Amino acid sequence: MTVTHPAGTGLRPEAGAHAGLPFVPSSSRWRPLGLGEVTLDGGFWAERQELNASALIPHVERWVERMGWAGNFDAAAQGRLPGARRGREFSDSEIYKLLEAMAWEVGRTGDADLDARLRRLTARVAAAQEPDGYVNTMFGRSGQGERYSDLQWGHELYCFGHLIQAGVARARTHGDDELVQVAVRAADHVCRQFGPDGDQRVCGHPEIEVALVELYRVTGERRYLDQARAFVDRRGHGVLGDIELGATYYQDDVPVREAEVLAGHAVRALYLAAGAADVATETGDEELLGAVVSQTLATLARRTYLTGGMGAHHEGESFGVDFELPPDRSYSETCAGVASVMLNHRLLLATGDARHADAVERTLFNVVATSPAEDGQAFYYTNTLHQRVPGREVDPDVASPRAASSLRAPFFEVSCCPTNLTRTFASLGAYVASQDEAGVQLHQYAAATVRAHLAGGAVVLRVRTSYPDEGRVEVEVVEAPAGPWELTLRVPAWASGAVVRSAQGARRAEPGYVQVAGPAAGEVVVLELPVAARWTWADPRVDAVRGQVAVERGPVVMALESVDLGADVAGARVRTDVPPVDDGGQVRVPVRTVEAVDGDWPYGDAPAREVGRGAGERLVPLVPYHSWAERGPSTMRVWIPQG
Repeated sequence: MTVTHPAGTGLRPEAGAHAGLPFVPSSSRWRPLGLGEVTLDGGFWAERQELNASALIPHVERWVERMGWAGNFDAAAQGRLPGARRGREFSDSEIYKLLEAMAWEVGRTGDADLDARLRRLTARVAAAQEPDGYVNTMFGRSGQGERYSDLQWGHELYCFGHLIQAGVARARTHGDDELVQVAVRAADHVCRQFGPDGDQRVCGHPEIEVALVELYRVTGERRYLDQARAFVDRRGHGVLGDIELGATYYQDDVPVREAEVLAGHAVRALYLAAGAADVATETGDEELLGAVVSQTLATLARRTYLTGGMGAHHEGESFGVDFELPPDRSYSETCAGVASVMLNHRLLLATGDARHADAVERTLFNVVATSPAEDGQAFYYTNTLHQRVPGREVDPDVASPRAASSLRAPFFEVSCCPTNLTRTFASLGAYVASQDEAGVQLHQYAAATVRAHLAGGAVVLRVRTSYPDEGRVEVEVVEAPAGPWELTLRVPAWASGAVVRSAQGARRAEPGYVQVAGPAAGEVVVLELPVAARWTWADPRVDAVRGQVAVERGPVVMALESVDLGADVAGARVRTDVPPVDDGGQVRVPVRTVEAVDGDWPYGDAPAREVGRGAGERLVPLVPYHSWAERGPSTMRVWIPQG
């Protein structure tokens, strides 16, 4: 069944359906519930939302000022460019992602001080905007490259995309104001410049496509949707030319409709797929939607790490070929995790396929949650699954010039990931639940209050859970409609043996979705998920981890750190003929340590000899991967050799 909800008809957010939603398909199987309809009431994700508000957003604000990226707009308005400019060609986008995060956070909490800071930062951007709507601090002035003279690497349209998304967030949480107007002027400029009679190229970094579709959904202006579709259709025909990394790097080698799997730079590929999914949903293009779904499922099946991370190559920040997933060389950029969540959530709502909700959950817990330090003052850009050498302590006052994992850094010379995290955490509630004409669906589990309006009346749900620490999810029906309705709960793919209990009795719930018909007000529906720690083996075609095993607990990937082993994890060997010990969430596995015998050459005519070391086998604790390296430098591995 498809629920249809009309695109926006102005710049003020509509009550209910569009308020506080980063993604609003006008026609989909399920309609997402927004920040005004879902409130996180404590637990894992609410804690991270609060950390975002109290630490991450202020931290990013300080750093974009310190790095000079916010000041670039002042310099542009005052005629001090190019000499005064700081940062890479895409640094404008970090200001826009921060503005988007601020908009969602103000919409969530009504924080007046943050709203004032948002307005001040917006005014600085607006002062740099040209009369025709163009705004970019890297191009277009005397001494700078001409506008759109470097679409391969210049990121101009990419920056516009993030500006427009910030405007969309503001429109949906506040209404028409200066940020919305700046975004609309920029979008109108893009449509004039790249429309049917204009420049027929695309940007080297997709992102504008998603933004234009969302602006169409807010305003109802068809030209934004048409321009997004044009950008999707133009890509893959070599309009950007070749480069050292190949046209695959920016997805200009194969048309979107013909690709079989996501390839090239992971973030670019995922943003493009999300934009294509949006275009397909809005235009009813089943062929295009089917292509994106097929590519995404193939990528999940062959090119995705256990954590949900995407991108096996440091060169080009790109996907590898099928089953090329080396844990110690995982790039798995945090931004790719954010983009995967965006894409899979879109496809979930379009198709109702639980595999996409599973991908969202896996990536949120094991990539997005891993990046920020527990105090919100440092971040991972890349997310390795095997740290061979202990990281070095970082200077909290120095931005890292490198993306590669060692220890979390306070900021980076390329800091796309911290700003991406701020906007994601601020809008987390929008990924929890949805509705259709029949009822309400819960996709991600967190303590929350959920409100929806069905034809038969209001539904109010109170979700009580300490998930993922425990697998019990209680859904109290506070208010129910007078007529028939249905509560739908997701059962993760790993949750074999789940049970749902309601007034109708207890029954086994298979992975996918389980429906409970018509629970009345006052009734409590309970979903019991078996979160106990379990062994996980990889497809044998993943050569890099053959003979190794990982541990998962519910949706959380576990890791072995040298801090707990008391030795380098390179020498760890685990026995798997017994299950992991799970004592109320404290996971331990039987490990012995060995040491290889050194020689003059690392190859020979017989298997290398290892000798035992330490006290023999013992139970060693594992930590959730998302919390690794919080206790200082260590070696770490997710995949542990058996033996």
